[in-house]
Amino acid sequence: MKTLVCFLMLALTGAALADVNVTGNWSGSFNISRPDGQSNDSTAFLKLKQSGNEITGSVRPNEGEQFAIQKGKIEGDKITLEANQEGRTIKFDLVLANEHIIGEANMSGANGESAKAQLDVTRVK
Repeated sequence: MKTLVCFLMLALTGAALADVNVTGNWSGSFNISRPDGQSNDSTAFLKLKQSGNEITGSVRPNEGEQFAIQKGKIEGDKITLEANQEGRTIKFDLVLANEHIIGEANMSGANGESAKAQLDVTRVK
């Protein structure tokens, strides 16, 4: 009996996670920190399309710029994205929590430049 209850709990949890879909437009803050101590507050726009656990779309700092997502996936509430911006690679480690996608972005460039950013976006309705 105990085994059956555990199995049912796991099945229900899996079904709830499978219903998560991040497809849509997301907007919010992107707070950048550089190794030299400089920081600035910016905006972030994500246009996401989810198919199974694969995510495609684009990320952008404003309405004018847009960078295609080369790799994207979601596993449970964890989201990883990778995009290229003019020779720089940006890797996002994110979590879907309480109608927000939050987490960190790490940027690295060919000439050793780097930066980190905290991202917090909500779905645009």
